[in-house]
Amino acid sequence: MMAVPVPSFSCRNVSLPQSPALADPSVSVPVRRSAGANRALFLGGFATFSILNCVQPLLPVFAKQFGVSPMLSSWTLSISTGALSFCLLLASIVSDRRGRKIAMSVSLFASALITLASSLVGGFAELVALRGLLGVVLAGLPAVAMTYLSEEIEPASLGYSMGVYIAGTALGGMTGRIAAGMLTDWVSWRFAMAVVGGVALLIACEFVRSLPPSTNFRPRAQPLSEVVAGAIRHFRDGALLRLYLIAFLLMGTFVSLYNYLGFRLLSPQFGLSHTAVSLIFGLYVIGMFSSVLTGRMSDLFGRRRVLWIVVLVMLAGLLLTLTKVLALIVLGVALFTFGFFGGHATASSWVGRRVKENRALASALYLFCYYLGASVIGSWTGSLWERGGWAGVVTALAGCLTLSLMLAVSLRKVPAAS
Repeated sequence: MMAVPVPSFSCRNVSLPQSPALADPSVSVPVRRSAGANRALFLGGFATFSILNCVQPLLPVFAKQFGVSPMLSSWTLSISTGALSFCLLLASIVSDRRGRKIAMSVSLFASALITLASSLVGGFAELVALRGLLGVVLAGLPAVAMTYLSEEIEPASLGYSMGVYIAGTALGGMTGRIAAGMLTDWVSWRFAMAVVGGVALLIACEFVRSLPPSTNFRPRAQPLSEVVAGAIRHFRDGALLRLYLIAFLLMGTFVSLYNYLGFRLLSPQFGLSHTAVSLIFGLYVIGMFSSVLTGRMSDLFGRRRVLWIVVLVMLAGLLLTLTKVLALIVLGVALFTFGFFGGHATASSWVGRRVKENRALASALYLFCYYLGASVIGSWTGSLWERGGWAGVVTALAGCLTLSLMLAVSLRKVPAAS
């Protein structure tokens, strides 16, 4: 049998621009720390999103094997993103008390072990329950990663570092989906889940080794009343509220497109195999370049000038998927993916730069809205797929993106800092 694709994307084969600084004693300590942080967060993002999204190409398989509808099969992903969104605030509070590195490390190890356990389930209910538990423990890394970078990376390089982290999430999401789809065709979905979990466990070990300890972190035990008051202050900031809504809408549209595109391409109209459909997720590699590129552009030209443009690119790509020509559908998904990762990199780094206090809370609220959008919109569009097909899904997602575009344009009218 041919070598499976997961090892080719392993942490030892991924090269980041700064990584040589880790081994060069002539490079200054701040540069080596930045290189270590970028490497570790790239790998952490890779593992987290490989684990989270590996079930997405398997939704048609779950629907057939367990005898459930497409909307119910999507709950193997939606329950993870939903649980993750509601646990982000708790994870950020724990990190405020116990430290950023330990919170992210525990998250990676626990989520890898749960993924391994998911390959052994006997029924659909057990699979959904484990995927829900996965969302709870997985919250530790995305809740803290942006805060860690905002605290440890100098402002002039923050956009780039955030882009590198998001590039890792893009590569992880792509690899998890492609590997799961191919391995399911070649062996079984259970074997696919076991491979993804095993690779994530190895990456967790490398993450602990590479990530520098926090130097700007100071432990603090915030009373719940202060957390609530801080959340209210963040939501009263007009720019932050818009960014949170944009995160909800962009992630919801992104997950929805990839959730139900597989059902369409597997239908008799196109008749593609699971392996062929999984290769569509190779377009995630575009997200790696998009997130880093737009991070650089945001640092140079300002986030206001970049955000609305990438949302417009998403909308153009979405509309292209209405065609019945496979090549144009692939082009549309490529544009859509480029715009999404660019928008996420721009909006998330904007939150980190805008907030001066309670950064962990601000990041957690951003990601709460982000993953809640994946769960809510991702499930809602399942009912539209069952009733109106792909045209119904695209119509709803176009409405979400139009609202996102209006919010992005309106950000030009708010003050630059809170």
